[in-house]
Amino acid sequence: MGSQAIEKNMEGAEVYHGAALCAEKAVELLAETNMPLGLLPLVDIEEVGYNRATGFVWLRQKKALTHTFKQIGRQVSYAAEVTAVVEDRKMKRMTRVKSKEMLIWVTLYDMYIDKDDPSKITFKTPTGLGRTFPVSAFGKDDDGKAKAPAAATAAAADGEAAVAK
Repeated sequence: MGSQAIEKNMEGAEVYHGAALCAEKAVELLAETNMPLGLLPLVDIEEVGYNRATGFVWLRQKKALTHTFKQIGRQVSYAAEVTAVVEDRKMKRMTRVKSKEMLIWVTLYDMYIDKDDPSKITFKTPTGLGRTFPVSAFGKDDDGKAKAPAAATAAAADGEAAVAK
């Protein structure tokens, strides 16, 4: 998935522009799908799109970044364009998100919170291998300091939303 999938899902999608508005909408999306609010610590987001009919979501930022989730000691890399299909407590078919395991970057494909144990979140690779962590490790207040300029202020204050047709 990527730009072609975005184009395919653009019709009927909610599309937002501007860093401040996009950051707000990304957090709203996480809250709406019952995912941890700090799961997408993206900076300089330029566009957020959400096609509610298909569950397809995309986020575009100025450039890729790496974030360290301190509570679990893991680095996660987010490309400039990230896509996923969301449902309640799930993000499936994610693209361009990787986690560093030992010395190797591993692609993340799915993540979900088990309804029977909402304190744990599981991440899976395309091969089905997975790892479970506490949901609390992905809180909004985690200060892992993303390794990208966090200049999403004045220039981003003017966000505008449009519904693609």
